[in-house]
Amino acid sequence: MAPVQSNTQSSSTPAFPSETGEHWIEPLNDGGHVLIRPLRAEDREREKAFIMRLSPESRHFRFLCQVSEPGEAMLDKLMSVNQLENAAYVALAHVDGELREVGISRYSACAQPDECECAVTVDDQWKGRGLGAKLLGHLIDKARANGFKHMFSIDSAANTAMHELAREFGFSTSRDPNDSCQVIHTLTLA
Repeated sequence: MAPVQSNTQSSSTPAFPSETGEHWIEPLNDGGHVLIRPLRAEDREREKAFIMRLSPESRHFRFLCQVSEPGEAMLDKLMSVNQLENAAYVALAHVDGELREVGISRYSACAQPDECECAVTVDDQWKGRGLGAKLLGHLIDKARANGFKHMFSIDSAANTAMHELAREFGFSTSRDPNDSCQVIHTLTLA
């Protein structure tokens, strides 16, 4: 997926703020569009609001524990991206007159060389539109470009949406040997 080099838009795509650098205007399965770009420091409040809008089940699937509200330390960690060892792509859409975060994908380098752990989260109201696949596709491309050879995701065994997404992208799936309620999806990037 090649990044958009200009902000030229057709009449069928919504107007997004003028963007420079790496970004994409992506069509979704329902005909809507989102702006996908690297997460930036100014997205901190959007990230917090996004997490707060997630259903308890979606928050549990994302963090593998119950999170009622993200604290400052959690937000500091989530916002700590350098697009090399820790990369994140945010999906933004116009909702009720504001530009809102509706999805995010991220990876973090692991202790094992050439390996990263990933996560993809989509706003409950935006599920089923193909947004998770768009976010994961860009994340995989970024991990490959940064020299990672393996990507994995640890997920709840009940997270059927992630199972389907992992299968779509060719991840292999196995039970987590440390927790029978979780699975590990693994993808060879090289």
